[in-house]
Amino acid sequence: MSKLKWTTKDFNVFTIDGLEQRMDALNTHVRPKFHQLGEDFSTYFSSQLGEEFFPHVAKHARRTVNPPKDSWVAFAPYKRGYKSLPHFQIGLWHTHLFIVLAIIYEAPQKNIMAERLIAHKALLEQLPDDFIVSGDHMSAAAIALQEAKEDKLDALLVRLRDVKKGEFLVGRHIPKEQAVQLSANELAQTIEETFNHLLPIYNVIIGK
Repeated sequence: MSKLKWTTKDFNVFTIDGLEQRMDALNTHVRPKFHQLGEDFSTYFSSQLGEEFFPHVAKHARRTVNPPKDSWVAFAPYKRGYKSLPHFQIGLWHTHLFIVLAIIYEAPQKNIMAERLIAHKALLEQLPDDFIVSGDHMSAAAIALQEAKEDKLDALLVRLRDVKKGEFLVGRHIPKEQAVQLSANELAQTIEETFNHLLPIYNVIIGK
C-alpha cells in the first residue's frame, strides 16, 4: 500500500468558488490521491473477489457551470464503467471521507439485487455500529445504521427494488476532522477494514 493521507487542503477543495478554479485544485491536490488509491485497492478487490477489478476516478467531464461537490474513485469488475454495476467507492465531500458499497439508479438489475439484500438483511444488521446507509449518492447526508435498523433500512431496500430512482449505499463516513488525523497506515487499515466488512454484502448482491 502507498503512503497516502488526507489533508484539510484536500477537503477544502470543495469549498472553492468557480468551476474552473475548483477543478484545477481538484486535479492538482485530490485526483492524484484517488489514482493511487485506485491502484492499491483494485489489486485488493481482484485478490479478494477472484476477478479483475478496475479503478474509475471521477472526471466530472460533463460539467459546464456547477463545480463538483464531491469526488471519488470507484471500483468494479468492468473496465469501461461502473455505474450499471454494484461498486465500491472511496471519496470526499468537504465534510467527510466516504468508504462505501453502492447500487445506484443506473443498475439495470437493481430490483433483483434489492431482493437478495432483503433476504439477507441480517448481514447488514450485523455490520459495525459506526456504519451508515443512504438512498441517494448525490447527497452528503446518511443515516446511522443503528438508527436505520428500526424501519428505515427496510424502506431503503424496498425503494431500491420498486422505485426507478431508488439507490442504496452502505459503508462508513469519517468526518473531515477525524480523517485528517489518520496516518497513512491508519487510513489504509481503515479503508481495508471497511471493505472487508462489505465484501460479504457485495457477494450477496451479485448472487455469489
